[in-house]
Amino acid sequence: MPHSAGCLCGQVRITIDAEPLAARMCWCRLCQYLGGGSATVNVAFPSDKVTTSGDVRWHASTADSGTSMRRGFCPECGTPIFSLAESRPHLTFIRAGALDNPSLIAPQAVIWTEAAPDWAHHDPDLPHYPAQIPPVA
Repeated sequence: MPHSAGCLCGQVRITIDAEPLAARMCWCRLCQYLGGGSATVNVAFPSDKVTTSGDVRWHASTADSGTSMRRGFCPECGTPIFSLAESRPHLTFIRAGALDNPSLIAPQAVIWTEAAPDWAHHDPDLPHYPAQIPPVA
């Protein structure tokens, strides 16, 4: 610790002064858009331990679960970096691919499998859930 993350072009940098709380692979339809057709792997950290430098552009949307979300990305290179759930402001979700060490934590569950395309492969060693599961914290 600390951990770090950022975007492809380096304009956005993140320092995280905490260990990850959890990681989930998500196949909801919105995450498929963010992942360019695949699932996203989202790592939860305490919001008060995440510091960001650089310009982040935000997009508001409603998740398949009905939760109001804000998605943060780099306005220069377009890298998806963050998800913030209005109902859980104490958590910041960072895309595993934005972490400088994407092996920091592996997904512990696969969620929204009912929205996954027919060709999607789900790791048989992980628990699978057809939709959203209870929050991490």
